[in-house]
Amino acid sequence: MIPLLLETLEFRSNNDIHRPVIQAIELLKKYAQSKARYYENGENIPIDGVLKSGWKEILLEKEEDGKERINRINYEISVLQTLRERLSCKEIWVTGAYRYRNPDEDLPTDFEQHRQVYYQALTLPEDVETFVRNLQQKMADSLEKLDKGMPDNPDVNIVGKNQGLIRLSPFPAVNEPLNLKQLKGEINRIWHQTSLLDILKETDLRVNFTRNFKSMGTREIIDRETLQKRLLLCLYGMGTNTGLKRINTGINGENYQDLLYVRRRYIHKEQLRSAITEVINGIFEIRLPQIWGEGTTTCASDSKHFGAWEQNLMNQYHLRYRGRGVMIYWHAIEKLSLHLFSTQNLFFKRGDCND
Repeated sequence: MIPLLLETLEFRSNNDIHRPVIQAIELLKKYAQSKARYYENGENIPIDGVLKSGWKEILLEKEEDGKERINRINYEISVLQTLRERLSCKEIWVTGAYRYRNPDEDLPTDFEQHRQVYYQALTLPEDVETFVRNLQQKMADSLEKLDKGMPDNPDVNIVGKNQGLIRLSPFPAVNEPLNLKQLKGEINRIWHQTSLLDILKETDLRVNFTRNFKSMGTREIIDRETLQKRLLLCLYGMGTNTGLKRINTGINGENYQDLLYVRRRYIHKEQLRSAITEVINGIFEIRLPQIWGEGTTTCASDSKHFGAWEQNLMNQYHLRYRGRGVMIYWHAIEKLSLHLFSTQNLFFKRGDCND
């Protein structure tokens, strides 16, 4: 399988530093059908920029005559591991791919013409040396501040077998604000133990967003009331990651096959967008300006996880997603009813906007 993939996919890089990995992949293609244990004498085998430090000793084997040869299988495994790492951060990309596409395609098409405008919007210097120097200075200042405050800071300890871990003591709990406690009590009094499914149904009764979901076939044989019920169950199962199989448990008259049929026949990307637009517009219409003000931008209460390479200083490890990345929150603008990513909350943890 791997030789076929390597032969089919075309790997490229925009940085000459990663050229040895591309050459190593070509070497793997060349020996794809070979059963030899070692590469031929005189073969140009890329080492620097391909193998991690300390791996070269593992790959070298001595023959009876004392000559050192590189074990082909072990070398190929190390090359594939390096390829996986470079693909994850797009240092190497695949021609014609989407997820692993050319990183230049991620930039605005007019980036070169309006480079200064984009850098000003990001509040970043155009000179790379200035950016690196400022970043190094900030890191040095922070480390110096940590070093000076460590001896007299009772809330920070150096722990671990080799004294290489920093442990922070948790902050003492803050008393809950009185207005927040009263607000929770009033909500609980009016909507005691109201489920998300009930809220979704009530929203549809007021907005009727399920009317946007039309059958992809030529005719509909399900009556509207039954279809509405199944649509709400499908949307709830998909939106909460509960799944359709668990949703139908305990609901009379519905089964997994019925929900799966509605999911495949009625729920599609464009229809979802139309339904979300109606819900957002409905929220804007009932919003009380005397409480929430006259702002035209609202932020969703949840966020989306985007994977990011480890060298990115803004990424974090998230237990829920079992990987590193950044959390980006959706914003809705009232004027055009658009949805766009917010890059202002990249440093926020998952619960920050919910609070």
